[in-house]
Amino acid sequence: MFRALLLSLGQLGDPAFLKVLAKSLGLTILLFLIGGFAVYWALIWLFDWLGWGEGGGFAAAASAVVIAGLSFWLMFRAVAMGVISIFTDEIVDAVERKHYPDKAEVAQVAGYADQVRVGLASAGRAIGWNLLVLPLYLVLLVTGVGTVLLFIGLNTILLARDLGELIAIRHVPRAEWGDWRRETRGKRMQIGLVAAVLFVIPVANLLAPILSAAMAAHMLHGGDGDDA
Repeated sequence: MFRALLLSLGQLGDPAFLKVLAKSLGLTILLFLIGGFAVYWALIWLFDWLGWGEGGGFAAAASAVVIAGLSFWLMFRAVAMGVISIFTDEIVDAVERKHYPDKAEVAQVAGYADQVRVGLASAGRAIGWNLLVLPLYLVLLVTGVGTVLLFIGLNTILLARDLGELIAIRHVPRAEWGDWRRETRGKRMQIGLVAAVLFVIPVANLLAPILSAAMAAHMLHGGDGDDA
């Protein structure tokens, strides 16, 4: 696990990594801006409908800021992983070409439709499960650390699956994914844990999607290639 993280950090300067970082961050920020404006105008309409008068504009703006802040913390992981899934083939390909050339030669390049499908499924699971436990997140706020621990625990499990699929889509026939998941469960859970922790650390969470994808390649190919 630590080897995978160190190797991933060491490749952050790779042009392929930087290109994906710029594209994924740009698209993620754009999606959050669109969502923020949508929430703002929805609240403006709601307050006008409730007849709250001129104060509705300020109340809507304040509410939108609060909601956007909570949504950013809760949904950043889902949106970021959904976005990175569209570009993940570039990250995994860069890792495999540098460290596991034999794997790179036999990799099946995922089609755009397959990448979008995996990304949407990842985002859907993350949003759905995190919304389901939202009441627990709120209750555990009084503990100081309970909310963060629950977030890490839940998203470790979700990321273990999502990150594994980023590799499986290149190297494992779809019909064999079930067996492959069972065989790699231990490694994938380690990847998921590190990724979930990265997502709650300020600044590091911006790099978490790329580092997580690179770590998945190292963990699931570990010992099969050249670390040069």
